[in-house]
Amino acid sequence: MQAYKRITMSIQTVLEAKVKEAILSIFKAELPSVEFQPTRKDFDGDITVVVFPMLRIVKGNPVQIGEQLGAFLKDEVAAVTDFNVVKGFLNLVLSDTFYIDFFKTICDSPDYGLVAESAHNAVMVEYSSPNTNKPLHLGHIRNNLLGYSVAEILKAAGKKVYKTQIINDRGIHICKSMLAWQRYGNGETPKSTGLKGDKLVGNYYVKFNSVYNSEIEALVAEGIERKVAEKEAPSLVEAQKMLLKWEAGDKEIVALWKEMNGWVYEGFNVTYKNMGVDFDKLYYESDTYLLGKDFVADGLQKGIFYKKEDGSVWIDLTEDGLDEKIVLRSDGTAVYMTQDIGTAIQRVKDYPDINGMVYTVGNEQDYHFKVLFLILKKLGFPWAEQLHHLSYGMVDLPSGKMKSREGTVVDADDLMVDMTATAKQISEELGKLDDYADSEKEELYKTIGLGALKYYILKVDPKKRILFNPEESVDFQGNTGPFIQYTFARIQSVKRNASDHGLNWKNSTEVEDLHKKEKELIKQLLIFPDTIHLAAENYSPAVIANYVYDLVKSFNSFYQQVPIFVDAEEEKKVFRIQLANKVGEVIESSFKLLGIQVPQRM
Repeated sequence: MQAYKRITMSIQTVLEAKVKEAILSIFKAELPSVEFQPTRKDFDGDITVVVFPMLRIVKGNPVQIGEQLGAFLKDEVAAVTDFNVVKGFLNLVLSDTFYIDFFKTICDSPDYGLVAESAHNAVMVEYSSPNTNKPLHLGHIRNNLLGYSVAEILKAAGKKVYKTQIINDRGIHICKSMLAWQRYGNGETPKSTGLKGDKLVGNYYVKFNSVYNSEIEALVAEGIERKVAEKEAPSLVEAQKMLLKWEAGDKEIVALWKEMNGWVYEGFNVTYKNMGVDFDKLYYESDTYLLGKDFVADGLQKGIFYKKEDGSVWIDLTEDGLDEKIVLRSDGTAVYMTQDIGTAIQRVKDYPDINGMVYTVGNEQDYHFKVLFLILKKLGFPWAEQLHHLSYGMVDLPSGKMKSREGTVVDADDLMVDMTATAKQISEELGKLDDYADSEKEELYKTIGLGALKYYILKVDPKKRILFNPEESVDFQGNTGPFIQYTFARIQSVKRNASDHGLNWKNSTEVEDLHKKEKELIKQLLIFPDTIHLAAENYSPAVIANYVYDLVKSFNSFYQQVPIFVDAEEEKKVFRIQLANKVGEVIESSFKLLGIQVPQRM
């Protein structure tokens, strides 16, 4: 990594110094800085000097200025072999020697692109955070995949990362499942039914709402106004009584709550394991929902909050472009904002080294997090400047939206099983795995299916809504997980073929020039570290996904047009296999950041 920095930073440093020297020599002016960018793919060149910003210092035609600069750099910088000017952009062509030297520095670096963890640069990433009244669904899948991947990307960029979630294990929605189980469960358990615990409890949440809706309709038929019926339906009234008993510490209710939540946690753990995500620390709403009350009292004393006549506590954020927000009810009970204030502060107490937090929560909560972050800043916490809401759009299916209460959600476990089955069906139709043992096939189907699911979701910018098409995601062509996995497997086949032919491709080799496709590949490899940092800065796995797709397209173009084994020169053979191997390593590193496995054979 350090060698990479020396080479890439040195060429840019040299170019900047020489551009400034040229401006002084030719135009008798001092340039404070130089703007660079990668050369567009439709133009010849490797690095581009942007001329337009110079016009503030140098008066003239940007094309003529670019031509003069290009000529100067070609004469003065050994790595610059040619140039061209397009409008106000000076495109510089770098020598093959520059790229060959760069490749040598990364050839034996298995952790190329990754930055060592900094203990003084810690961040906490929250994701998943489900309710304990139903199984995880497709929306949770996007949440988990985004949160986990962003955590891995931040680690790769040098941050120490703590993965966490807050489990919403209390409230009226939990009591609804509990009440329905009490009434209609006949003592059944996950063990007696063979159901995962989260699915069993989720069934009773659906059952509650079915009964509740029937009660509403019956009351409306009796002439009661619907809004009144919704509040007075017997099941809801009973669930509210149960919540009060829980809050009062009723032994029987608390015991049932612990038992049913225990079933759910066991089910969640199975889903998380199959999904390939994990956590360092779990927080529970039942432990944290009162934490913020002391800080509200402190903020009230300092004048940050104010109390209304009914005793409720508010904050006025109208001068900040927001509105007034309640932080404590008139009866002294906490609202979600109170809880989130207290939980954030508690997390910093638990992990004093963190100086930032990332909340992976859907975009329907955008306003909530604007308010939360602003309140924490006003309370005087310096780390509040480093809070980020990883906001994401919803996931839809061709069949339409999901509704938990009606039991029409797309269950996460079922979807992962279906993705494996889809991978199996398509692989069998293509005949790709005919010579595999059955056990190998089943493992590979899972790798392909989950890879397809994860890549399809993560390649999309988090802010955008997704229409998820399972069949489209499991395609061995195009911008898909299986296409990239297949390319990785092809590279492993190339390496095995080389070894079978007795070619010791791990030996050092010397080449003097590069094929155009070799140079394109090395250029792609060169930007991998910057891509990781760009993904980290934007909290976007899509940056990694689309980078690795471009890398794979470049490799396949190279593979089709450049002979690896038939070239007469052994040095060329060795170099090209080493190049293929490094591409494979970067594919594997990229997919690891996305939580996706790569198969050795496919």
